[in-house]
Amino acid sequence: MTEPTLSVRDLKVQFRSRRGLLTAIDGVSFDIAPGEVLGVVGESGAGKSITGTAVIGLIDPPGRIAGGEIRLKGERIDGLKPEAMRRIRGRRIGMIFQDPLTSLNPLYTVGRQLVETITTHLDLGRDGARRKALALLDEVGIPAAAARIDSYPHEFSGGMRQRVVIALALAAEPELVIADEPTTALDVSVQAQVIAVLKRLCRERGTAVMLITHDMGVIAEAADRVAVMYAGRIAEIGPVRGVIKQPHHPYTRGLMGSIPTLSGEVARLQQIPGSMPRLDAIPAGCAFNPRCPEVFDRCRRDRPELVATGQGAAACWLVAPGEGRA
Repeated sequence: MTEPTLSVRDLKVQFRSRRGLLTAIDGVSFDIAPGEVLGVVGESGAGKSITGTAVIGLIDPPGRIAGGEIRLKGERIDGLKPEAMRRIRGRRIGMIFQDPLTSLNPLYTVGRQLVETITTHLDLGRDGARRKALALLDEVGIPAAAARIDSYPHEFSGGMRQRVVIALALAAEPELVIADEPTTALDVSVQAQVIAVLKRLCRERGTAVMLITHDMGVIAEAADRVAVMYAGRIAEIGPVRGVIKQPHHPYTRGLMGSIPTLSGEVARLQQIPGSMPRLDAIPAGCAFNPRCPEVFDRCRRDRPELVATGQGAAACWLVAPGEGRA
């Protein structure tokens, strides 16, 4: 068995507030293998981005990692001091965020930003770093990279800026890339191009990717496996095709049913009633039970753990072996 690039076990993230201690992430576990894309999907407030933020060590007070462990290639990183974590960010973990303009300094050319990132993390001089920066821009599909390397971020379109951000994330040849809603601000056609670039580069380099999004279309196109999150926990996890074609958790089925089909056979799309619970009002038992069309007494009483469902797993009493509607 190949050692996973990223291993997260029983991760718990809490925030102290005037309402008391709020648990935003509650017992999340998953692995990402080298070269694998794990999609993390769910509604706003499900805990997707906080999970990614915890992995890169950017949970700011009053938030904190209250339990569990995070390992990068077997090395535990969740308890590292800020200076040690800063050395890992950028070098071993690359980051791609939703809005490329927040990731790029408007006062510096894209070439300068790439060269600075490369020289900070790799043992290359300025000339070698500039050659590598040019190669990266070529790799991510920037046309006439030699002519564009000294352009400023505002001189690029949104899709081209996101390609530059991908180049920045991969500049130090990281083992893991965390992409948080990397295509949300882009047109659909540009989304497909950016996803294709990210997939190709990570496959070629063996880089593991944690792809955070609310868009199941992006997950279906880009990911190998998917983790569906709800109220700070994983509701279902498994290979993308299996989760999409045969979802086991009612929440996942609701997400799938809310997506229009190209054939237009469905007259009315399925909807999930209600909304995600507030952190200070997560119900007892299964957090999804107030919105679930298949709820029964045990769902309101006991919290289900992930149960194997073939190649995947779902946290639902409906799939627990030997469990009835008691």
